[in-house]
Amino acid sequence: MKPTEPLRLLNSAELAPLPLQDWAAQCALALEQGARLLTLFGRADGAEEVVTTAVFQTSAGQLSVLRGRGLRGDSFPSLTLRFPSAQMAERELWEQTGLMPAGHPWLKPVRYEGALQQRMNAHEFFKVRGQEVHEVGVGPIHASVIEPGHFRFMCLGEEVQHLEIQLGYQHRGVEALLLQRPPLSLSSRIESVVGDSSVAYAWAYCAAMEALCGHRVSAQTELVRGVALELERVAMHLASLTGLATDIAFLQGGATYGRLRTAIINASMRACGSRFGRGWLRPGGVRFGLTEALRADLLATLAAFARDFAQMNELMLGSRSVRARFQGVGVVSAIDAKALGLVGLVARASGVALDTRSNLPGKLYAAHPMASLTETGGDCWARMRLRMREIDASVQWLTQRLQQPCDAAPADTVLPSGQALQADALCVSVREGFRGEIVHVVETDAAGQLLHYKLQDPSFQNWFGLALCMRDNEIADFPICNKSFDLSYCGSDL
Repeated sequence: MKPTEPLRLLNSAELAPLPLQDWAAQCALALEQGARLLTLFGRADGAEEVVTTAVFQTSAGQLSVLRGRGLRGDSFPSLTLRFPSAQMAERELWEQTGLMPAGHPWLKPVRYEGALQQRMNAHEFFKVRGQEVHEVGVGPIHASVIEPGHFRFMCLGEEVQHLEIQLGYQHRGVEALLLQRPPLSLSSRIESVVGDSSVAYAWAYCAAMEALCGHRVSAQTELVRGVALELERVAMHLASLTGLATDIAFLQGGATYGRLRTAIINASMRACGSRFGRGWLRPGGVRFGLTEALRADLLATLAAFARDFAQMNELMLGSRSVRARFQGVGVVSAIDAKALGLVGLVARASGVALDTRSNLPGKLYAAHPMASLTETGGDCWARMRLRMREIDASVQWLTQRLQQPCDAAPADTVLPSGQALQADALCVSVREGFRGEIVHVVETDAAGQLLHYKLQDPSFQNWFGLALCMRDNEIADFPICNKSFDLSYCGSDL
């Protein structure tokens, strides 16, 4: 694989596990040398042994993997003390495998998996002491139709001193479910892991399966997948803008952004039969190509959309009431964003240029680059503006690609469900969803069957950023901070 590929395929023999202590030391060394931690996890290997895996993007841009091995109950020096970006992964590793990150400053379960769910009500929330400090609990049952999550605010008057977010109330065990069916017939499950990121998840899955099958797809298939992904990005950023406008009673924005989102998802439905892109991508190819009629349809939709979107943005950005509510609210500094390992739009709104489409472009985005956009404010205003700019960039990219002549139907064929995968292999596949990087790590055994399937949604890292941004803000600012991040509950409850 080229260094610019958002994919890395390795033979398990190349990944001889290190003793646990040595593995932790090598992980720390990689982080010291400027590598970025993408994911860190473990899996059982027999009754007592645990194999650990850490995936990094090096300072040179390459994907690298370090593996370790230990026994349940073993400990290793926590990375979190020096590298806070590891804190969620180490907590999850401890919860799932029993390995102890010694010295972790805030070790508590992430999801209370399995039998631990019975102890969820005993969760030890952080306490802010003081005679006039009071707690406000919200959830896990909410008035709107969303997944359950509990938010515990520690307030002095109206000012939030600390927010702790507890998720995992409906932990679905998705990763275990993925091991119960043939690996090439998992598309429908993958597409429903996080429903508003169906295309991004499907592309990461398809790329991993194709690598493990030794199958290379055509540039035309990559282009169709890119069109599907950018349509998804536009639609979901519009959903976020709809929520932001509605939360501050800016009714023109709430109505117009919602209408424009409907136009985009209806275009996806005309392209593949699903408003959320389900069924469009399959391992080996795509089920629907870009016919001349479809390209004309999409171009007309995007042209009408761009005109109305620009007018609505001008109203939103020019409103004094919008500025008053968003500017300086929910700030995350670039230093904090880097330290916590925030990803995607949230990181870019704080000036941290992390975008898989630019950092690991693959052959599609290398041939047709996508501008990596950032804002420096790190507040709700910056996150709103960046969504608008990213929508404009995606629409421009889509328009350019759709105006170019192309084959209506890619020559690739969908891989049969019974095709064998490479044995004793590990594949890392990364795609940039509208929230940020989606990471799939797939491992096969000696018979070419799935041994482990690790999923990581960008929300896993970014929820802690939402908690941090609320400090020293009024509790009434939480709805707009929450919507400016627009994270996934189910994406953390895999």
